[in-house]
Amino acid sequence: MSNEIEIGRGKRGRRAYSFDDIAVVPSRRTRDPKDVSVGWQIDAYHFDLPIVAAPMDSVMTPDGAVALGRFGGLGVLDLEGLWTRYESPERLLAEIAALPGDEATRRMQAIYSEPIKPELITQRLKEIRAAGVTVAGALTPQRTQEFYKTVVDAGVDLFVIRGTTVSAEHVSGNAEPLNLKRFIYELDVPVVVGGASTYTAALHLMRTGAAGVLVGFGGGAAHTTRVSLGIHAPMATSVADVAAARRDYLDESGGRYVHVIADGGVGHSGDIVKAVACGADAVMLGAALARAAEAPGRGFHWGPEAHHPQLPRGERVEVGTVGTLQEILFGPGKQADGTLNLVGALRRAMATTGYSDLKEFQRVEVVVSPYQPR
Repeated sequence: MSNEIEIGRGKRGRRAYSFDDIAVVPSRRTRDPKDVSVGWQIDAYHFDLPIVAAPMDSVMTPDGAVALGRFGGLGVLDLEGLWTRYESPERLLAEIAALPGDEATRRMQAIYSEPIKPELITQRLKEIRAAGVTVAGALTPQRTQEFYKTVVDAGVDLFVIRGTTVSAEHVSGNAEPLNLKRFIYELDVPVVVGGASTYTAALHLMRTGAAGVLVGFGGGAAHTTRVSLGIHAPMATSVADVAAARRDYLDESGGRYVHVIADGGVGHSGDIVKAVACGADAVMLGAALARAAEAPGRGFHWGPEAHHPQLPRGERVEVGTVGTLQEILFGPGKQADGTLNLVGALRRAMATTGYSDLKEFQRVEVVVSPYQPR
């Protein structure tokens, strides 16, 4: 049966689903949540939690990456953010949080016009390494050629190339594009790339040698990509499509497994559950962690799209503060809105449906639900 619908006589479109459109179905078996494992491993690095912090200044600091690493997750530092532009950015973070809404974009553009300093990239990554946790940093494709050697020399364990969208085939008449396949081959560290939102785009990224693919396009809480560019990829369909690319690439490559990381639209615990159910190995969280009392955004959340110098495609949004990082990850929950005890909710969902680990849970039955859960 075709999943296409007619938009008009000259255009057809494939129906796609967000996490709000689907639900997970219980099976004949249940388990004790204490018997459920939510750990995962990418390359040589094992993590107790399938939680990756988004490289955004409202979410991650060097100290925040250390704290999340000690809890069992992975913090990714934005190596183009305030921590690599300023020696002491705390005052500027407080200023951004206090800005009136109609001044936020213009002032952030000015703040982020300060050049990135390679010595600060080295310093920040060494601060994280000194704490003994896995070290991960992110650059956009546009900055990777310029700064990757500094990042690798500083001792990064996982290198993330993250943009609104990342392709294996970028065409430019003005500059030589980043050759991902050659670049990843020459690096001595595993690389996670994204975002990708389609089967074909993800398959091409997997063929570059990437260890993981970030799935998502313009679906985060601070994005306005759908409004400004008219581009959006509903996350449930995107994750399922990229998971299919992983399955086919596993056969094509003779057994090479590429991890799928949902990045966008996973702001609540139920979204995390459904991301894994659609095929994700882990989730990259922005707004969900920006709600922590320790978060540098002080109850506000923004990404690099919010201060783009020519075409902002995001905004500073107020997400509030709901608890400490520990409470957000492990509880106890004080309200039933899916913002606290994210890991406990994932364990409970897996136990309720009878699955003992994440890879098993990717096979859970999913239905299209006729209601909005929130």
